[in-house]
Amino acid sequence: MKSFKELIVWQESNKFALKIYKLTQLFPKSELFGLVSQLRRAVVSVPANIAEGFNRQSKKEYIQFLYIARGSLQEADSLLSFAKNLSYISEEDYLSLQKDLTLTGRLLSGLINSIKEK
Repeated sequence: MKSFKELIVWQESNKFALKIYKLTQLFPKSELFGLVSQLRRAVVSVPANIAEGFNRQSKKEYIQFLYIARGSLQEADSLLSFAKNLSYISEEDYLSLQKDLTLTGRLLSGLINSIKEK
């Protein structure tokens, strides 16, 4: 594989981040420097850490970046729950995002496991 962009997990996490960016445009303006900023940073961190780890010198370093990506994904999960409880997102949108989040998490875990097995 020549580029991190070929990784399905990077592609899915990037799509997820784009969905969050679009969704948070609808949040109250008072949340711009609070929940919106934190949620956006968390979701953009996922594909960014996958990309950063891709060209690291060792498997151990690469896996560490993937663990950071997984942690950011969990942070996003928590923040989405908070946003739903504040009625900033609908139940329908929340459930759809949960599916995307779960898929990305499974793909990340699969990549981590495959690297560990090499």
